[in-house]
Amino acid sequence: MSVASIAVLPSRPACADDTGSWCDQIYRWTGNDLLARSADVLLGIALIVIVALLVRLVLHRAVDRLVLGAVNGRLPRMLWRRTPRRLREMAAPLLPERREPRARTIGSVLRSTASIVVFVIAAVMILGEFDVNLAPILASAGIVGVALGFGAQNLVKDFLSGMFMLLEDQYGVGDVVDLGQASGSVEQVRLRTTTLRDVHGTVWHVRNGEILRVGNKSHGYAVAVVDVPLGHGADPTRAAAIADRAAAEVVARAEVAPDVLEPPQVLGVDTVTPDGITLRVTTKTNPGRQFAVQRALNAALAEAFDAEDLPRPATGARPSGPAEASPAPPPSRA
Repeated sequence: MSVASIAVLPSRPACADDTGSWCDQIYRWTGNDLLARSADVLLGIALIVIVALLVRLVLHRAVDRLVLGAVNGRLPRMLWRRTPRRLREMAAPLLPERREPRARTIGSVLRSTASIVVFVIAAVMILGEFDVNLAPILASAGIVGVALGFGAQNLVKDFLSGMFMLLEDQYGVGDVVDLGQASGSVEQVRLRTTTLRDVHGTVWHVRNGEILRVGNKSHGYAVAVVDVPLGHGADPTRAAAIADRAAAEVVARAEVAPDVLEPPQVLGVDTVTPDGITLRVTTKTNPGRQFAVQRALNAALAEAFDAEDLPRPATGARPSGPAEASPAPPPSRA
């Protein structure tokens, strides 16, 4: 055998002399001294990867069970008991619809967070298997984390605000809300932004961290409020009786009745101005249907008041009836 051929033969690692060890087994299978010497390291890495995948799977299963329980769960007992019976009956079929997208969004975030944490820990442990000094890496990661924290504090603020909004169910897709900066129907709820579409069709993207107050017009029930202006010559008692009768006829219609929860109430004179008085009528409606009921009440009340010749603040005179003849001009002097 030549010297050149002997030089290229793989050297047997010392650890392979330990019969039955992983180094000996790997060297027998591969004949590679590098793989044999790294047998313990490779075994440790494989074990870390397997454990990380199992932990990730267990955490994802736990999150899925939590999400499923939230979707099929109920309201807290104390809150449920304090809710009026009629509202409980109305809200019962809607709870899963409101709860499901919120729970699934939170579940998606929790699954992603669990995966990131597990894989980061596994990566650090794998580096430790290679005898890498982790102290400088961890120190550098800490400095980078602080820098990112200062630079992306608005992003973190938006993320945390979005999480709490989802957890507290402040609003959901389809709700009509007033967020201060914009108002309209909620089209999308993300962890960083909320998308609204107002009555003019404009789409607004509002950062969750900038939302200081939320006015939700779609929780439980809504109230249709109708203010009818009248002249000072109108009899408030008679106008209230006419409004009560007209409103009762409106809510009895087939296209309006399903949206009305309680009979309309005539609250009487709400304001008095130099131009006239304002009569207020209210009724409870299903969430989001108050505007349709308001339009129907406005049209019916205006028609009823005109039919009864009640004066309006624009002229102070009766809107219907024969027009008065204009006075003849004075005779001109020669």
